[in-house]
Amino acid sequence: MNIVKMMIPKSMTVHIHGDDSVRQGLEVLARHRYTAIPILDENDRYIGSIAEGDILRLLVNERPDSAGELEKRRVQDIIREDFCPAISIDADADTVIDAILEQNFVPVVDSRNALCGIVTRRRLIAYYAGRELPLE
Repeated sequence: MNIVKMMIPKSMTVHIHGDDSVRQGLEVLARHRYTAIPILDENDRYIGSIAEGDILRLLVNERPDSAGELEKRRVQDIIREDFCPAISIDADADTVIDAILEQNFVPVVDSRNALCGIVTRRRLIAYYAGRELPLE
């Protein structure tokens, strides 16, 4: 299996950086109508993903008084370690399938843990169905 053939490259993947504010993360999720996005460090290495639910838990548990408080919090502080683990660009078909069964998209990283792109369920199914999809 060639992951590159089904992967949406990083340059076309919506992502944010760990030092971005929770408010910025929420705005990116809302603007693109995504439920989760990858988070990168200052060297573009994958450090995790956040979902709408992570932000909702923050709002419910901490009850910030203002949008300014969401500006002070960094998205890297709300990443769940077990959510949306990445796979290697060299991963085999079973690894890709196992990962995509558990999450809506799978981050793909190189040996430096730099984000190469993502594989979505839609692209994986299209790949196995022999259908060419335009990059999203």
